[in-house]
Amino acid sequence: MASVPRVMASVLTLAVLLGLGLPVAALEPAQGKVILTISGQVAEKNTPTAAVFDLTMLQKLPQHSFTTMTPWDKQPIKFTGPLLRDVLAAARATGSTIKAVALNDYQTSIPLEDAQKFDVLLAHQMNGSAIPVKTKGPLFIVYPYDTSAELRSSVYYERSAWQLKSMTID
Repeated sequence: MASVPRVMASVLTLAVLLGLGLPVAALEPAQGKVILTISGQVAEKNTPTAAVFDLTMLQKLPQHSFTTMTPWDKQPIKFTGPLLRDVLAAARATGSTIKAVALNDYQTSIPLEDAQKFDVLLAHQMNGSAIPVKTKGPLFIVYPYDTSAELRSSVYYERSAWQLKSMTID
């Protein structure tokens, strides 16, 4: 039998991912260059097979920032972008796993529950500037590593993906 906290967490996750926690309007077609494609178990699509986003669409979602140390930088970095859970809600994504793929074909699997449990950002800015492709852009899945000792581990570092181009929801 499932514990009450686990059931409550599942209900909350489902509610947010179904758009009950964030008002979700119909996903408009991308007007600019598509920088993110979400496929798989998504109910809100703006192409025949996926939800696609240009930068402007991502910037229209609520924006959040945090400053954190990463294992890849020598100084704390301020990251800005929508929360991953808000992006998933905009696509009405359901499932249990996110397969994130980068421009260089790096792949990582992220439990969908991470998007609820932590304030994971889909960052499009580092230190107030757009993230160029030659570094880690245009999008970077980043965890707020400094908020919890749990997040300062290879498990979460490996779930981070820079140069993100797509996510498949299974």
